[in-house]
Amino acid sequence: MFRQGDVLIVPVAEETVPARVGDAERAPGEPRDARGRLVLALGEVTGHAHAVTGPGRLVREPGDELGPMFLHLPEGGRVVHEEHAAIPLPKGWFRVVRQREYLPGAVRMVAD
Repeated sequence: MFRQGDVLIVPVAEETVPARVGDAERAPGEPRDARGRLVLALGEVTGHAHAVTGPGRLVREPGDELGPMFLHLPEGGRVVHEEHAAIPLPKGWFRVVRQREYLPGAVRMVAD
């Protein structure tokens, strides 16, 4: 398990990845940012990002904006952030979970 700030990255077995997520044709993945990174979480105040470098794809669970994302790294990668040390990740599948907070009447992602 890996954590960087409010982002938790949990290795998962490939057979536990939902078929609609693991199929690259049906779930092509999130686009990369202008720097070529897969952004896991963007800081709303600073603009800094928890992001992954290296080949791979980031897939959001369809229809669930607050739900987890799945990250596939066929060759491994690194999680980077302007204010944290980089974290190397092995190759494989990961579940990416953002920390949430409760506000009366709502649940939202924690803002950096």
